[in-house]
Amino acid sequence: MGRPALEVADIFRTHGPAWRMQLAGHLSLSQLKVMSAIEQCRTAALGGHALRCDACDHQEISYNSCRNRHCPKCQARAAQRWLQARQADLLPVEYYHVVFTLPEPISALAYGNKATLYRLLFDMAAETLMTIAADPKHLGAQIGATLVLHTWGSALTHHPHVHGIVPGGGLSPDGKRWVACRRGFFLPVRVLSRLFRRRFVEELEKLHHAGQLQFFGEHVGLADAGTFGRWLVPLRSCEWVTYAKRPFAGPEAVLAYLSRYTHRVAISNRRLVAMDENGVRFRWKDYRAEGRTRQKTMTLAPEEFMRRFLLHVLPCGFHRIRHYGLLANAGRREWLAKARALLNAPRLESVVDEAAVTPTPTFVCRCCGAAMRVVEIILRGPLIRAPP
Repeated sequence: MGRPALEVADIFRTHGPAWRMQLAGHLSLSQLKVMSAIEQCRTAALGGHALRCDACDHQEISYNSCRNRHCPKCQARAAQRWLQARQADLLPVEYYHVVFTLPEPISALAYGNKATLYRLLFDMAAETLMTIAADPKHLGAQIGATLVLHTWGSALTHHPHVHGIVPGGGLSPDGKRWVACRRGFFLPVRVLSRLFRRRFVEELEKLHHAGQLQFFGEHVGLADAGTFGRWLVPLRSCEWVTYAKRPFAGPEAVLAYLSRYTHRVAISNRRLVAMDENGVRFRWKDYRAEGRTRQKTMTLAPEEFMRRFLLHVLPCGFHRIRHYGLLANAGRREWLAKARALLNAPRLESVVDEAAVTPTPTFVCRCCGAAMRVVEIILRGPLIRAPP
């Protein structure tokens, strides 16, 4: 697949310097670092390698990647490594896709409290799944889930939600048998939505009482406990969007889905159409429309495009992929081994071992497909640092 004609990096390089100067003091250090990393990604500024193909004598220079998790060019290889590690975790059961979304008023509040409310979104979504699944009226089992945080809508607006990939069943309370859900049906969506709404609002009130929320702009008045309580009233009765899609068609489909979702960024370079005097034009999907009319094109001023892109910079050190229940890191190996034994399923570690024995070459010749050899290392440019 060739290089896109337009990249997010091109927009940042062209319009970023003037915009940063205009907003001096208003952009966070994390946002500035993301812009700098994307602008320098795969350029001489980061150094690289001079490569030669011994099969056809083709030569080229490969510049280093920034490896920033918000960079559209750096996620494919990271996703591939992550998926190889997850292959051994798949079970021969149906997998379901569950989504938990925050309503717009709380989404606006979450932007000023990213680490706190994104973490709460993760925890309440996981707790909701575990609680309803453990209820004998529904499944009566201990389940596992992988949750992935997305903070954007298709038009780059702030729209925090988590995608959950959940095996269709779990271990019985005594751990001696596998409890499968009904074919094609995981858990009742309305029950999930109601419990998620109640628990999230309860924990949000606790955070406010503990003084762990910050309020800015139009939300400054919510610092008062009485005002905050009245603000929560309509949120207790409105619909919170929670839904479960039909099961995947086998473990291979789960991996294909995960490869698209786990390391996705706010917008891929493939969605960019053009950058001209009218602004930045990109493709987006309008989910309120039907059929082919969903695919639309939007044009934004470069400054607005960069602002929307940087809305989705995560707090430093915040994990956007988390595992719960049977898939939690602490006991995943033991729980999955027990589940495979109960399902009479073969172990999948051999697949990963074989891949490790025969690794794919890091650099492949675009002319003949043979492995390329590093003949020279190009050092990165000196970093400009302030005096100590």
